[in-house]
Amino acid sequence: MSDVTRTNNGCLTHHWQRMATAFRAWRERRHDHAPPRLDTGARPLSAVQQAGPSAPSAPVTAGETVLWRMRTTVKDAPGSLAALCTALAERRVDILSLQTHPLAAGTVDEFLLRAPGELAADGITDAVSAAGGADTWIERADAHDLVDAPTRVLDLAARTALDAAELPLALRQLLGRCTIRSLPAEPVHGRAPEGVPVEGALEDTVMRLRAPEGGVITVERPYLPFTPTEFARARALVELDSRLGPRLPRGRDVLTLPEGGDITVRRADTRDLRAAREMHERCSERTLKMRYHGPVGDADRYLNHLLSPRFGRTLAVQTASGRVVGLGHLLWDGDETEVALIVEDAWQRRGIGGELLNRLVAMAAEAGCASVYAVTQASNTGMVAAMRGLGLPLDYQVEEGTLVITARLAAAPVTAGLPYDTERIGRD
Repeated sequence: MSDVTRTNNGCLTHHWQRMATAFRAWRERRHDHAPPRLDTGARPLSAVQQAGPSAPSAPVTAGETVLWRMRTTVKDAPGSLAALCTALAERRVDILSLQTHPLAAGTVDEFLLRAPGELAADGITDAVSAAGGADTWIERADAHDLVDAPTRVLDLAARTALDAAELPLALRQLLGRCTIRSLPAEPVHGRAPEGVPVEGALEDTVMRLRAPEGGVITVERPYLPFTPTEFARARALVELDSRLGPRLPRGRDVLTLPEGGDITVRRADTRDLRAAREMHERCSERTLKMRYHGPVGDADRYLNHLLSPRFGRTLAVQTASGRVVGLGHLLWDGDETEVALIVEDAWQRRGIGGELLNRLVAMAAEAGCASVYAVTQASNTGMVAAMRGLGLPLDYQVEEGTLVITARLAAAPVTAGLPYDTERIGRD
């Protein structure tokens, strides 16, 4: 069972280059015809009002109310906030929560609102503009936004403390729709890359933070500038991650295969590099090519990236003797999520690939991902069968022999055998 993950390696074969070109064409076409993406919206700020990117919503019936998240800038003067609240009240808009973000000039006020269903976003922003609000941004909210900010931050800190792979997700949930990139450290005597101070840097819609391993975490939100308060919260989460060091949830599942014999499924990271390389050595050339689509000798070069919790989560399949015989990766790809699998030849066709894929999808659903995609060869019937075995709605795109299968996760399980923080032994 195998899949493929893209890489920036410049020494790829012509076959891999054709596959990468086809995949890029698929992504460009997909995004050209898609609604605004989940995490990033690139819209210029209006001087008066701005509706941020938001997923399509179901029609609202008469008498129903709608939750909105809104942010606007007001003058730092007595009565400014009162005028804003009065304008909202006149349109029967209820303010459920309010946070203030002081700036050098003015204040950014962030609201959670409950408004009549028939009142459109334009009606709210018009009222705010007339009351003195500027650079207004608004989007639909849901019940998850009813949690107050201190509680949400504490929950994100707890999740980050348990699992290093939670940091990118925690930053996303803290800051809203944004693109997060991790850049490796440059070999300059252990110092941060040039231009990034230890305390990080905030530049309007981009923040750069010193990563715990010495690299740089870049967070970008083109449609909405970050405030100093948001920057301080993000920096505190990264500092927590740095102080705690490498860590993974301790949970693992011991599973009995249909033909007998037990395997263990657990989380993995870069500390499993040696075991992963040894598995590569035992894999056939065909398995490695089906997985990586590049020169077989380059396969090991991808592992450090794939196993890093900065880029996603990895599950390892381990035999009773401690040998790693399979890896499954859930990779944060900007505003999308990729799944990738490899199983050692001698352990293929035993259901291991399907088990890994089900767990990766459950982890993606638990993390709030709307979909996952797998990139493989059109001839890889094993991966196609595993994706079909999920029982989820699937989309197929084929370009020059490259097959991209996307699974929508609305109906995906979120607790199905997750090796997270408890130990379950003898599961059949």
